Amino acid sequence: QVQLVESGGGLVQAGGSLRLSCVASGRTFSSYYMGWFRQAPGKEREFVASISWSGGSRDYGDSVKGRSTISRDNAKNTVYLQMNSLKVEDTAVYYCAATTRGYIGVRVTTYDYWGQGTQVTVSS
Repeated sequence: QVQLVESGGGLVQAGGSLRLSCVASGRTFSSYYMGWFRQAPGKEREFVASISWSGGSRDYGDSVKGRSTISRDNAKNTVYLQMNSLKVEDTAVYYCAATTRGYIGVRVTTYDYWGQGTQVTVSS
């Protein structure tokens, strides 16, 4: 089992940048594919990005592609989401997730473990 704790959210102006972090407990972090999702009020949870065990494979949701980068540091049990050129529509709670399924997953149901989320608010 793994516990996930996100940080790095906050209030930023449109066009700005944020880096979200997610620290995982446990000794087997490198065996999990990791993902980021987000959920805005009244909307379904949306796929943002995912990364493989080694970091060699990555995928992004269409809404953030070209503006965001997912990365991981297995020595620090941490996955990151660097977001640039932020837009008002990026405002949401961002969740970190982990799966042992061994593939890049874009569906919420792929992931077994979830963090509590961190709020990102982008002002115009």
